[in-house]
Amino acid sequence: MIAFVIAMDNEAGAVISHMTEVSERLLWGRRVVNGKFNGNDVVVVVSGVGKSNAAASAQLALGIDGVTALVNVGVAGGLDGSMSVGDVYEVNSAVQYDFDLAEINSVEVGTLNEYKSRYLPVCEAGLFAKKTLGTGDRFNDSKADFAFLTGDVKASLRDMEGAAIVHVALRASIPVYVFKSVSDVAGSGSTIEQYLSNLKTALHSLSAAMPDIVDAVGKKI
Repeated sequence: MIAFVIAMDNEAGAVISHMTEVSERLLWGRRVVNGKFNGNDVVVVVSGVGKSNAAASAQLALGIDGVTALVNVGVAGGLDGSMSVGDVYEVNSAVQYDFDLAEINSVEVGTLNEYKSRYLPVCEAGLFAKKTLGTGDRFNDSKADFAFLTGDVKASLRDMEGAAIVHVALRASIPVYVFKSVSDVAGSGSTIEQYLSNLKTALHSLSAAMPDIVDAVGKKI
């Protein structure tokens, strides 16, 4: 069974709106929705925003009977000026760019203590162009963050949950897939204002992509 771990209710709606035989419950303070999606058994766990919420919800999802893969979908900031609002990408590597043990371990910023590389590998579904995702617990227009993410990390997308979900899945040796719809593009004005203006468009694109995403992941697992 596919378990979606999704930050916000409006993002989760891009999946739940396609589901049938829907049932809902509250589990350890998280909204959990079970149902069918194109014949596939799926469960959606709504995590809340940020890495700690995402990691806790990913671990919760892994404890649900029958779960064999984790999928994170949602909106993300585009860091490449060639991107457009509503473009959907799949992530093939993810970095927690605000995790820093560099001065202790002499490793690159973003390298978790149990890994030698900052880049966490993500399963590929072969549906969309593949990008590196930078995940951190902040949403801002910081020029320093942008320079670090695009220059040092070489990330093309930015969010607040994806890499934390990938981390949990890797530790559990469970397949994990991540798909993001662009809600704002760096260099095109305030990303915060763009996000508020373009969220509906990005969510519509994400919802439209969901049947292909579920079919592709279902075949992989």
